[in-house]
Amino acid sequence: MRDAFILILVLMLTACTVGPDYKRPEVAVPQQWTIDYPAAVELSNMAWWRQFDDPALDELVERAVRQNLDLQAAAARVDQYLGELETTRSQFFPQIGAGANLSAQRAGGISSDTAQVGLNATWELDLWGRIRRANEASRARLLASEQGRRAVLMTLVANVAANYIALRGLDRQLSIARQTENAFSESYEIFKLRYEYGAISQLELSQARSLYESARKAVPRYESLIRQQENLLSVLIGQLPGEIPRGREIDDLPAPQIPAGLPSTLLERRPDILQAEQNLVAANAQIGVARAAYFPTISLTGLLGSVSGDLGGLFRGGSESSSLAAGIAGPLLNFGAVSGQVAQSEALRQQALLQYRQTVLEAFREVEDALVRTTKGREEAVVQNNQVEALASTAELARLQFDQGKVDYLQVLDAERSLFSAELEMVQKEIDLLGSLISVYKAMGGGWIAQADRLGSQTGKNGATESQSTTQGGVQ
Repeated sequence: MRDAFILILVLMLTACTVGPDYKRPEVAVPQQWTIDYPAAVELSNMAWWRQFDDPALDELVERAVRQNLDLQAAAARVDQYLGELETTRSQFFPQIGAGANLSAQRAGGISSDTAQVGLNATWELDLWGRIRRANEASRARLLASEQGRRAVLMTLVANVAANYIALRGLDRQLSIARQTENAFSESYEIFKLRYEYGAISQLELSQARSLYESARKAVPRYESLIRQQENLLSVLIGQLPGEIPRGREIDDLPAPQIPAGLPSTLLERRPDILQAEQNLVAANAQIGVARAAYFPTISLTGLLGSVSGDLGGLFRGGSESSSLAAGIAGPLLNFGAVSGQVAQSEALRQQALLQYRQTVLEAFREVEDALVRTTKGREEAVVQNNQVEALASTAELARLQFDQGKVDYLQVLDAERSLFSAELEMVQKEIDLLGSLISVYKAMGGGWIAQADRLGSQTGKNGATESQSTTQGGVQ
């Protein structure tokens, strides 16, 4: 037994790990963003949605983090890979089992009974690092699943905020449509009276009615869009379709400042990039698992038990039995089975590498696009506001000149329609601008994701947060 343990110790000390060690691939990173913008340095890691100063939005985000089903599914995937890691780690240790056997024989009128009970153990010596590489791959898949959960969380918070902004914008557009409908309805009633007294022609009356109907038809359209937007938000916060609470009007929502962030830090902040890298780590480790199949497997088996001819005396007078054996098995002729597995694992690593590089490129594109939309969106919003002011002045002058008989009603009609469309478009510009600011925070990632996580942990009901704490505490 002493010689056996010495042999085991020597084998373990001389063990090696086949397969390539992971090295982070180099990727091209720009020195700065192409858009020059004023940035607030400390905003990258804060709960940015609180800058809207809207308690209703804060509540929706909190409910979504606690109740969203996609986020809970992502948390369940973390638990799945945590179980996989525990299974893989168990191979580092002897696998111990118990067994019992009872037999009865009769020969020549003589009966004999034999009872046997014992413990057996099997232990594979990880000489070539197969188990270590498998453990490395399982750990990377676990970390990738956690980053996947964080990516779902990041997208969820951004979607809740963006769709809430869109809802408040639709509310404002509905309000404009209703106000315009009421104003045009009053004008149409006046025109009907003027027509009865012969002050205007039937053509002018028809034009007034056309203007009224154009505003009237917009009301049910926006009411339908609002209901659909509420249904979408209901799903995001994990509840059946229903009414969504409101807070500030969209015109009163302060625009968040753009967060600061160097391009190089994006690789460490975006969950999808970190997830892609861990997938690459796992694929890299799987090459070692596949290559280990070229080498023989050495396993130790042991048995410790008791044998007795009398079941009642099994634990009293039974004779002890023990054994220790070592087995070796290795490939001899497999017609390319192992080499095929190695080639497959190397190809999967190449796919993971290309996916990692593609994810990095997409991340930088998303940031640049969000910054462009924000910068140009501000310019468009200013121009749109100027256009609304100009059209409001034009419509007022057209009405005055019509009342004085200087112009026909067609000019009033064109001016009123243009103003109505411009006011609706101005609200849409506000929605787009605030949405682009949200996209900047989403694209840059950042420490605010951890703050969003804590919203769920405050109630103790969020499986995602519990999985995260388990992951952080259990992975070494």
